[in-house]
Amino acid sequence: MVISASMVKELRDKTGAGFMNAKNALEQTNGDMEKAMELLRQKGIASAEKKQNRIAAEGLVASYIENGVGAIVEVNCETDFVAKNEDFKSFVNGLAKHIVETKPKDMDALNSSVCKKCNMKIEDAVKDKIATIGEKISIRRYKILEGNLSTYVHNGKIGVLISASADDQALLKDIALHIASSAPEFVSRKEIPQSVIEEETRIEMGKEDLAKKPDNIKAKIVEGRVNKLMSQRCLLEQPFVKEPDKTIEQLINGKLTINSFVRWTLGEGIEKRQDNFAEEVMSQMVH
Repeated sequence: MVISASMVKELRDKTGAGFMNAKNALEQTNGDMEKAMELLRQKGIASAEKKQNRIAAEGLVASYIENGVGAIVEVNCETDFVAKNEDFKSFVNGLAKHIVETKPKDMDALNSSVCKKCNMKIEDAVKDKIATIGEKISIRRYKILEGNLSTYVHNGKIGVLISASADDQALLKDIALHIASSAPEFVSRKEIPQSVIEEETRIEMGKEDLAKKPDNIKAKIVEGRVNKLMSQRCLLEQPFVKEPDKTIEQLINGKLTINSFVRWTLGEGIEKRQDNFAEEVMSQMVH
């Protein structure tokens, strides 16, 4: 059977495969479009699995809120180029919506849940994207909050989801922006584990500038320093970015209380690969 250019184009449009891969698949399946798509998918998934040891530290953070349920999710890929791809963006945003609709209890439940839009399990949808896009893609984490919600995502790099006692959207949006900017770790002091305070105390006690101080004076200085550090990490004690003479606690007093929040920075904690492109080019020339 003669494989026409229009057939190859149609298969490429449907799968994102390269020209020769699409042409070969059609030739192997005698022009059967469905079988060719299946063949490419099989090959794509096989090649995708070889990519699982690559470092994926780029990607997107996305969020979605509907009917008092909100989700924030981070999906990683290998390059910023793919993170800007509209197909990848659509997948991540759709995933956030899917999480809100299905409320999976853990990552296993999410992976085995069926996506209505693509009619396949999420784990298979991820493999499908790997095959189409050609990079390692992984769902790193997600979180669900319920209640009166607001969210803010900055360029897909920083994501905030916040739950409060009242539905004051203007105020909640301001607080979400503040959280994105000021990076608090806790709502209030009562959330700080004692182990965190003890660790900071040990660090401060060991600083050289206090080495010659008497123990009683050193203890007071360290207590003051740790107290200041803890206040910087608590949302309610931080100065509001728009009105620095007012704390968040003063800002919300009598209006609402903050139940919880999530603030994620894309790729935090993932060691990014440092490519030396000169060495890479030389190695390819040698081989």
